[in-house]
Amino acid sequence: MNNTFETFKPKNSLIKSYVDYYYLDIKPDNVITEFQCFPHFNNTVSLYQSHIQKEKGYVIFDETAKPFQIFTPIREKVLHIIQSGKVHRIVIVFQPLGIQQFYRHLNFADYITDFEFFSQQELNALFSTEDPEVFTNLLDGCLEKRFKSFENAILERSIDYIFSQCDDFTVAELSSKLGISRQHLNRNFQAHLGVSVKKFHEIVLFRKTVNRKLFENPDRNFTELAHEFNYNDQSHFNKAYKNFTENSPKSFFDKGTILGNQDTFWCLQP
Repeated sequence: MNNTFETFKPKNSLIKSYVDYYYLDIKPDNVITEFQCFPHFNNTVSLYQSHIQKEKGYVIFDETAKPFQIFTPIREKVLHIIQSGKVHRIVIVFQPLGIQQFYRHLNFADYITDFEFFSQQELNALFSTEDPEVFTNLLDGCLEKRFKSFENAILERSIDYIFSQCDDFTVAELSSKLGISRQHLNRNFQAHLGVSVKKFHEIVLFRKTVNRKLFENPDRNFTELAHEFNYNDQSHFNKAYKNFTENSPKSFFDKGTILGNQDTFWCLQP
């Protein structure tokens, strides 16, 4: 079996509204893999077939272990991952407010490793196939049967506003438009997204610049990119990248690798 990293879009029309994509990460002969992944406005559930967690971000293959399920919330900092031993991993990449449609009472302040997102029977079925159509249909079905609509008008309006006004945004203006206090707005974001309104906006803005450079206009220079997205100046742009990637913009793009055909962009360690 060869190494596999493939991304798949949901087929179910309901699931498409809340899940950005799935991916399959298989490394049958892996010894050690290390990589960095960067802040994103999406969050994920990762399913490892037979692994234990040594420490945050460090998973070890153990043939006798049960599947390891982990929720990764929206993060402000680089996530360093180490995979020891062979890997068979399935990941669901949720859109903002996506996971809330399927699971309730989650704590978005940190990683969750003690919650059964999928039953043992479902996991057995998921790990038994690498066929894209079967794999996608199984995940769609597992999520659909858990669907229970979650609505929060404050968050829904806020997220739409941030994405539409991403490069010309203030928390004060948003709270004024909603007719609520900044404190109340921030409490909603912290409770359901795990970050403040300001930090969520900064992550969205950062990701928009990444997608513009990677997928829409690779020839765009960093000065133009900073100006296009209304950063105060080049120094402000560089500082944002340093905070989110631990690198300058040039170093970040030079070191990173696109995996699959969505927006997974990691720095793979040699």
